[in-house]
Amino acid sequence: MATRQRTRRRTGGAGQGARRWPWVAALLAAAAVVGLVALREGGEGSAAPVLRPEVVAQYPHDTLAFTQGLLVEGGAVYESTGLYGRSSLRRVDLATGRVVASRSLGDGDFAEGLAALDGRLYQLTWRQGRVYVADVQTLAPLDTLPLAGEGWGLTEDGRHLILSDGSDRLRVLDPATLAVVRTVEVRDGGRPVPRLNELEYVDGLVYANVWQTGRIAAVDPQSGAVVRWLDLGTLHTLHTGTGRDVLNGIAHDPATGHLLVTGKLWPSVYAVEVPAE
Repeated sequence: MATRQRTRRRTGGAGQGARRWPWVAALLAAAAVVGLVALREGGEGSAAPVLRPEVVAQYPHDTLAFTQGLLVEGGAVYESTGLYGRSSLRRVDLATGRVVASRSLGDGDFAEGLAALDGRLYQLTWRQGRVYVADVQTLAPLDTLPLAGEGWGLTEDGRHLILSDGSDRLRVLDPATLAVVRTVEVRDGGRPVPRLNELEYVDGLVYANVWQTGRIAAVDPQSGAVVRWLDLGTLHTLHTGTGRDVLNGIAHDPATGHLLVTGKLWPSVYAVEVPAE
C-alpha cells in the first residue's frame, strides 16, 4: 500500500522460467537482523520466534506494477496494482511475468489489497470507500460494495474477508455486505503491531506484511497473537537500496507450499520456503 505520492507520509517447485539465485539465499542466511533491528516500536525485540525463509526461485515482475495485493487462485496469479491513474486488476503468468488479462480502474481510484472467495475477486480501494467485485475467470465487474474507513490489505479464511487498514487491527467482514463481524487486535508479546498491510491466509494464520519493513507477521486470527515472524529484510533492503519501493505482496502457492513475495515496482517475484520452527 502507499504510493510514492504518499511515500513520505506513509513511506501504501519452480516451473518454466524460474531461476535459482544462490547469492540471494546466501544474503538471506547471512543477514541475521537486517530489517529486524526493531520488531516493535521503541527498538525492542520480538516475543515471537523469527524465521528466515530461503529463496528457492525468482521470476520476472513488471517494474511498473505498484503491487498492492497478490494471490494464487486456481493455479493462476492475480495482482492488484495501485497509484492514481494506474490502478489495475491483473492475471499474470508467473514464469514470464506477462500480464495475461487486465482491467484498469478509474483515474480517481487507488487500488489496494485483493482476495478471492467463491469465484469472486474483491479489490480494495485506499480512501475511495469502495470494494470492487470481479469475476475470477474473466475479471469482469460484478458489483461495487461500500467500505467504511481505509483499505490496505485483504485476504479470506474461506468464509469471511479479513481486512487491514494500516493500524494494529484486522477487521473480519461479511463478504456480502462488508459488515464487520469482529475486530482482532494484533499483538506481539502483548504489544500492538501497527502498520499492517498486505495479507495472506495460510494454514489457519494471517500473514501480514508490516509496511515499510522487510518483515511479515504470522497472526492467529482468533487471538490476534503474532506466533512467528518471517524475516525478508535482505530482499527489502536489496530493492529499496536501488530506488525501488517497499516489500508488498504475499501469495501462498498451494501447489508447492511456497510463498510468493514481491514489492512495489520490484523487477522480481520470489518463491520462498519457510523453515520449520
